[in-house]
Formats: sequence, structure tokens, C-alpha cells
Amino acid sequence: MTAAPTTATTPASRWRIVLARDRRYDGRFVYAVRSTGIYCRPSCPSRRPRRSQVAFFSMPAEAETAGFRACRRCRPKETAVVDPAAQLVRAACARIDAAPERALAPLARELGASPFQLTRAFRRVLGVTPQHYRDARRHERLRTELKRRSHVGPAVYEAGFGSSSRVYERADDHLGMTPKTYGRGAPGITIHYAAVPSPLGRLLVGATDRGVCFVSLGDAIEPLERALKAEFPAARLQRDAHGLGRWTAAIVKHLEGRTPQLDVPLDVQATAFQRRVWQELQKIPYGETRSYAEIARRIGRPRATRAVARACATNPAAIVIPCHRVVRSDGSLGGYLGGVAAKEALLTLESAA
Repeated sequence: MTAAPTTATTPASRWRIVLARDRRYDGRFVYAVRSTGIYCRPSCPSRRPRRSQVAFFSMPAEAETAGFRACRRCRPKETAVVDPAAQLVRAACARIDAAPERALAPLARELGASPFQLTRAFRRVLGVTPQHYRDARRHERLRTELKRRSHVGPAVYEAGFGSSSRVYERADDHLGMTPKTYGRGAPGITIHYAAVPSPLGRLLVGATDRGVCFVSLGDAIEPLERALKAEFPAARLQRDAHGLGRWTAAIVKHLEGRTPQLDVPLDVQATAFQRRVWQELQKIPYGETRSYAEIARRIGRPRATRAVARACATNPAAIVIPCHRVVRSDGSLGGYLGGVAAKEALLTLESAA
């Protein structure tokens, strides 16, 4: 195979390589498709998605940290990686995936590195520490085991946790509910919701007894209700305009510019990384914007720009968690779950107010 003549570093050059299915770049990066949640090697024979749905990552582990899974057709994890730091991280990730309960110091020695070198490599390649990666993988395995087993105990230990108490202590940070409830698909949880007019169309707000769990804008109520149902398929949905009146009114006033500081309680599922990103978004002043790269720097993960973008894209409580205030470094708007037009309208409205 002919060696790749140059290293693909820009999104534009990587997209051209993906369109050409150039095998010379397999192992140098992978591309992920937001609509399917799958990542592939550049030469994957699958049908090419729209460019707006594609994100690029330097290696498979980085894509998996952002929530994507490997393509079963092109098997991107089997390609070689040239970068020594990436090789170290890839080897460490493989061992963590196989045994997430193992300690990190012995793992580093096994790979011929110090804990400091391993942490530095993880931060450079993935934008997270080995501990964060291990925690994320353990909780991903826990989710899988909870759905596969009828009892919590075996799922907890199979996922690599020493005891069930540790899982329950941190369940809110990773699952948004107790493991048993999550494993059953969250039946029995009631989500009240209300849809009201707003300056940008219909506003739907969903909430549990603990706080707002879903916010979305649209032209009609029915699509918003379907989106809420898709987000919480096993929950009981109950329309309750009166009970949510205070929160819907607060969000509408915020959109109108009358209350720039929005103070609404949240009850959202989030990983530790997502929570850090969302908390940083809530610090962005009304009418201002920040870049994805700046958010990454502010949370101490300067190389995690793509992961920040992914956290913004998975935000279930738009406006309350103002992901619309995050743009690209060149000033272009970037993506938005509700569509770029909605993002532009929100920024225009805030700027005018």
C-alpha cells in the first residue's frame, strides 16, 4: 500500500479523504456519524453521510469517549496507529476495556510508562485522564449489564465496580436515576410537561419532581411531544400546564430578554464530562458566545474540542443549558440539535435584547 503523502489535519482535508475512501489514511483518523452513533475508518465502503452529520477523531478511543461505537463493517479499531502517544493510549484503552477494575499505576508500568506519562498521553490524545476514561467505560458496561440482567448485584460486579454502594452513591452523575430503575427502562417515573407560545415558536418543557429534564422549541406541539416520548420511552408523560407554569414562564421571560439570568432546577442524565461542559455553558452571559475550543480550555481539557461539541449536541435541556451560545472558533455557528436556523434566531434574539 502506498504511504499517505501528508497528514490530514483539517476537517476539510479529512472530508475529502473520506469521500475518496483513501485507504492510505486508515489508522490516521476516524470519522463518526452523529445520526447513527457509529464511527468508521476513512476507507469504509458504507454510504457516505451528509457532511453536517460528520465529526472527526484522531483515534477510535477518542470517538468512543465521545459516545460513538465502532462500525462492524470496516472495523476501525483494527487499523494501526503511528503516533507513539496514540499507540500507548490505544493499548491502555484495550486493557481498561477488558478489565475496567484494574488499577492505573500497574497498568502504566505494564505498558512501559509512568503514571504521569500515561496521563499526559491520555490528555493529549483524548482530552481526558485515564481515570475519566475508565469511569466512562465502567458506566457504559454497567448500562449494558443492567439491561441484560434481572438483578443489580451481578451487573455491578460484571461492570468492574467493587460494591453496589459506590454505584448508588454516584448514580445521579452517570445514570440520572438508580441502577435498578435505569435497568428497567425507567418505568413508573412521571414526567409532567407543558407546551406554551414563545418568541421562537412553541416551547415544550418536561420535568420530574426534581427539576426540568427536557426543553425544546418547534413550530408545532405534536413533534415536540414525540421527541419527549422518544427521549423517555418508558416514563409516564402527563400534560400539566398549571404545575409547570412557573418554569415555563421563567424560560419565556428569559427568551424575551426580561430575565437574562435563568434560574431553573435541572434533573438531567449526564456523565461527569457532560456535566462539566454544561455547567460551563451556564456561565456564558446572556447575549454572548464562546467557542468550543474555549469551553474545552475552561474545563481544563484543551484538546477535547470535539468532545465538547458532542456534549452540546446531547444536551436535553436547550436554553436552560445554553448550548446555542457555543460557536466555532472562526465565528461560524456550527451545529445545533434544533437546527442552525433556530440557533441563529436564539443568538439574534439575545443580542437584540
